[in-house]
Amino acid sequence: MTEENTQRVEQVCAALASPRTGVRLTAALHAGSNPRPELVDVLVARCALELDFFVRDMLTWALIQHDRDAVVDRLLPELTSPAARARSQALHTFAKIGDRTAWAAISPELLTDADDEVARTAWRTAVGLVPDGAEGRLAEVLGTQLGRGPRDVRLSLSRAMVMLGEAAMPVLDEACDGSDEAVRTHAIATLRLIQDPDSAFDLAVEEAKRVRTLRGAPLVGADAC
Repeated sequence: MTEENTQRVEQVCAALASPRTGVRLTAALHAGSNPRPELVDVLVARCALELDFFVRDMLTWALIQHDRDAVVDRLLPELTSPAARARSQALHTFAKIGDRTAWAAISPELLTDADDEVARTAWRTAVGLVPDGAEGRLAEVLGTQLGRGPRDVRLSLSRAMVMLGEAAMPVLDEACDGSDEAVRTHAIATLRLIQDPDSAFDLAVEEAKRVRTLRGAPLVGADAC
């Protein structure tokens, strides 16, 4: 790397580490508008540290302006990083790149990651990159996450299941007959969304609760039979 390139990389590094969000955002924009191979490492490293959502999104944009193979090779190790933000942002960037070679690296560990944001990003990325014929296996792993977390997490999983469509149906049907109340409710609500994608998630949940209640209610006149 020439002295001039070294100075430019150092300038970008310094700007990306600025305490001012606007400076970091401008630096990421500049890096994407002037792609250089030596900036790939810098951008990926910053993804693991950046706290601001808009700057992270600009970092992803900057990365996809660079050579795809170089970016993919650099991102793959990030999927096993101990830093949750590094894992999540790498997954997000893979989704934006749309490179199906990343599919093999989206492990069950990522799909069931203890960090909700990592798991949600893994679900979105996986359903976008899943190759033909692997949808059923993906649905089985996603099915283990039914009932997980607060509303936004459950909604993310439901949306991923909706994208899988018919491949998710056997998993959801089985979950509807399970013993876990939260899992059953989530599964029924997700089936409603698959059948009617325009329906609201909260309404689907309420409907699922009513269905669950009715299933457990005694039949009218059952004692007289």
